[in-house]
Amino acid sequence: MTYFLHVIILAMPTGTKKTTSTRHKKTFAPAVQPVIEPEDFREEQFVSQEDTFTFKRSHFYAAFTVLAFAAGILVGYIVWGYNTQTASLPAQVVAQTAPPPEPRVYEIDTKGHPSHGPADAPIVIVEFSDYQCPYCYRWHVQVYDALLAAYPQKIRFVHRNFPLSFHQNAFASAEAALCAGDQDEYWEFHDVLFDNQGLLNNQEGTILDQATYNQFARDLGLEVTTFEECMTSRKYQQSVVDDMNYANGLPFDTNGEPAVGGTPTFFVNGYRLGGAYPIEYFRQIIDAELAKSN
Repeated sequence: MTYFLHVIILAMPTGTKKTTSTRHKKTFAPAVQPVIEPEDFREEQFVSQEDTFTFKRSHFYAAFTVLAFAAGILVGYIVWGYNTQTASLPAQVVAQTAPPPEPRVYEIDTKGHPSHGPADAPIVIVEFSDYQCPYCYRWHVQVYDALLAAYPQKIRFVHRNFPLSFHQNAFASAEAALCAGDQDEYWEFHDVLFDNQGLLNNQEGTILDQATYNQFARDLGLEVTTFEECMTSRKYQQSVVDDMNYANGLPFDTNGEPAVGGTPTFFVNGYRLGGAYPIEYFRQIIDAELAKSN
């Protein structure tokens, strides 16, 4: 933008679209053609050819000098005026800069999804998670229990699935937890899966077999045959797909980021936190929301 303004201003005095540099200002001379009278010895016999030529050349140089001086003053005015104008542009830009947009407040559907905490809790946290995701695991270990302990009876926590395509055990683990929920052990199985992050996110890329999930269920005291039938029938396959489609269908945040662009993604009373944020970030939102209700 700055260079565009510079070209327009400097071009205006020349009256030609081709001139864009001050060093071409000397083209003013051809624009005012100096009149050189033809030499006529018949009328002025007493004047020598040399004297006549010298007289005319001096007038040409005098006219050129006046034009050059005027052009210099004009160029100086334009340049200094331009510099003054551009120096004030940052202040104008700052004055016209709009404040950052307010974050979008989402309304996330929680009906029918695994949750714990009071149904009427003033704070609802929805997590879109992946059991194989190392960042989800880190948040679960570092923040999850501490956050619930910091706000007893104030938080209802809702889990929704967003298994990433490159995590080979994430989708089946999501189905396994829902199958455990049929026996009222969803959150216990949820914790077991994160506690066994090393198995799920193994370096060899091994896909866990049904026997491994059955062992998790057995350790929790579940009826293993019922649990296995739930998994092998893919009872909750569509439920997991629906969670993924729902997340992908949410509108972008006002900062241009997708609502759920990865895992973990949290919505604290609708305010989005995309990533494994430390507890302080959750406290800021929660305290502000609790202050509204007081």
